[in-house]
Amino acid sequence: MSRLLSVLGLFLIVSSQVGHAAEPAKVRLWPQGAPGAKGDEDKDQPFVYVWQAAKEKANGAAFVVCPGGGYGGLAADHEGTQVAKWFNGLGVSAFVLHYRLGSQGYHYPIQLMDVQRAIRHVRANAAQYGIDPQRIGVIGFSAGGHLSSMAATLFDEKLDGMTHDAVDEVSARPDVAAPTYAVISMIDEFAHSGSRKNLLGPNDSDELARQVSTNLRVTPQTPPTFLFQTDEDTVVPAENAVSFYLACRKNGVPAELHCYRPGPHGVGLFLGDPVLGTWSGHLRDWLRNQGFLSPAPRAAVSGKVTVNGTPVSWGSVVFTPEDPSAAVACARVMKGNFKLDAKTGPVVGKGTLTVSYSAADVPGLDTPDGTVTTTEQKPGAGAWVVEIKPDTNKLELSVER
Repeated sequence: MSRLLSVLGLFLIVSSQVGHAAEPAKVRLWPQGAPGAKGDEDKDQPFVYVWQAAKEKANGAAFVVCPGGGYGGLAADHEGTQVAKWFNGLGVSAFVLHYRLGSQGYHYPIQLMDVQRAIRHVRANAAQYGIDPQRIGVIGFSAGGHLSSMAATLFDEKLDGMTHDAVDEVSARPDVAAPTYAVISMIDEFAHSGSRKNLLGPNDSDELARQVSTNLRVTPQTPPTFLFQTDEDTVVPAENAVSFYLACRKNGVPAELHCYRPGPHGVGLFLGDPVLGTWSGHLRDWLRNQGFLSPAPRAAVSGKVTVNGTPVSWGSVVFTPEDPSAAVACARVMKGNFKLDAKTGPVVGKGTLTVSYSAADVPGLDTPDGTVTTTEQKPGAGAWVVEIKPDTNKLELSVER
């Protein structure tokens, strides 16, 4: 009966507080009180701010957002609120996690318990939030990046103090992860000592630090991972992101690493910077091509590209679906031929083509970059539309100039 009341109470909180108001809903992760809590204040009771995507734009995906702060504070604006609003712009609902901190007397494994509960909360209440329970990601910044990497690698850890209610019975594994200029190692020379001190507290030992060094905890079950880092970061050096990326490579985990040269630690989205601010666009494209923003079915495709009847020497064919959230497929063309399997091929249904090829394939043609790119089969024909069928597709693409 107590479990039923707990779940019912959680449902009522979600139902009454979630909406599209300018201010996000604030939802405690344990309505009856968090395990190990020292009091009833916000610093003792972890919660999420719920930023639901607008109904007309929502695509069913969600992210738990973990602000940084060295496990001693929370950079809840530029690594929380701003990130949530950016996700909302993609149609993704965001849940900004206010986890418990070492500076308030909370140490490992409390933080792991909090992020696990946040992911479980979103998944357990997916129907109420309008969320696909198989499209829940986690992103974190700096120490929050370490927390997101723990969520991605230690999701099966059974922690003392778990309530074992209906929410705790749900999987805590995120479907994708995006540790951002993240603390990763707690044991190497490039570790962030402040984060280690705040996370581990009086129980600090090299053995425990090794257990929470997430580059050592990657397995083939770690979800696909996106990493962003700067080379100039001296607070959390790039070796952290690189070590996690290499661990993903070793374990066959799909991963993408973007390491920019300029930029200090803790930049957030940094959309005002014309160079560094582009990293979020790479994250958006990665999520789209993972099928995370729209899980549309894809199909195998192969074929030939000719220009004026002659096979192009090299180039590309880009398939852009009607759904802007669905994956964009790009096939490399060599000696006129291209091929993509069903995993990397275009989305099923109507889409537009963009074909690029060498200007040298057309006698007498010269372009500034030596390449021709066209969205028309022939001049004046309008957008080049193709329909991809669920089975194998064979296309003959003839460009006229």
